[in-house]
Amino acid sequence: MPASPVPALRVADLGVRYGSLQALNAMSWTVSDGEILGIIGPNGAGKSSSFAAVTNTVRRTGTVELYGTCVDSVPTHRLSRRGLRRTFQQNSFYSGLSVLDNAAATFAVENGVPLAGSVFTPWREAKQRSRTRKAAAQLLTDFGIPARYHGMFPDNIPYGLQRCLSIVFAYGAGAKVLLVDEPAAGVGGEDMRNLAELLLQLRDRGLAVVLIEHHMDLVMEIVDRLLVLDRGEPIAYGEPEAVQRDPAVLEAYLGRAA
Repeated sequence: MPASPVPALRVADLGVRYGSLQALNAMSWTVSDGEILGIIGPNGAGKSSSFAAVTNTVRRTGTVELYGTCVDSVPTHRLSRRGLRRTFQQNSFYSGLSVLDNAAATFAVENGVPLAGSVFTPWREAKQRSRTRKAAAQLLTDFGIPARYHGMFPDNIPYGLQRCLSIVFAYGAGAKVLLVDEPAAGVGGEDMRNLAELLLQLRDRGLAVVLIEHHMDLVMEIVDRLLVLDRGEPIAYGEPEAVQRDPAVLEAYLGRAA
């Protein structure tokens, strides 16, 4: 898929206020197809508020453009159908469904097929259901979820795979821009490597990825550009190596974490 001539997502002067608290102020950035933008900052810096603002789940000021089209008034669920999606810090799966059925349900919802008809009633829409399950199984395998886990409940598979699974489900069949919120929380070792490979694979597929993360080793390894927030405001934005050396960043975030 050829890259878009305009940024996949453009955020300009975004602001969020919770009562008297200015959670986000004058935040601007872009991310393009086939790129990973990292967003870091101390706790309370406004990182998760930025995702809420971009997806129109909180009242905010500023402008968001998806492939050059203003989406300020587009409801969250319609943004998802347009390809702008996000993950959350906590895993969220359909309870009582296997890994494969969770993935198939995601495909069914995206394609406008009723969940009950596609998952629970094989005598209806049998061909569509079969295609959906095959596509879901292929997606899981492509992104490192082995077939031996497909029939298990998501909560029963290893935690590192659960974190990857949340990203795969958000990606689904039609994501174009994916906002990923702290996927490495509670993850280390080989699981961290698998997570990095998954995010890089999404980038290589042409997806625009925005990553909030506290694990700096992961951030510095995979992001193309880096935005640093502190007290709701951007303090550095650019190439990761240059941002990491910025004195304001060392003081506000990296220095505090040391």
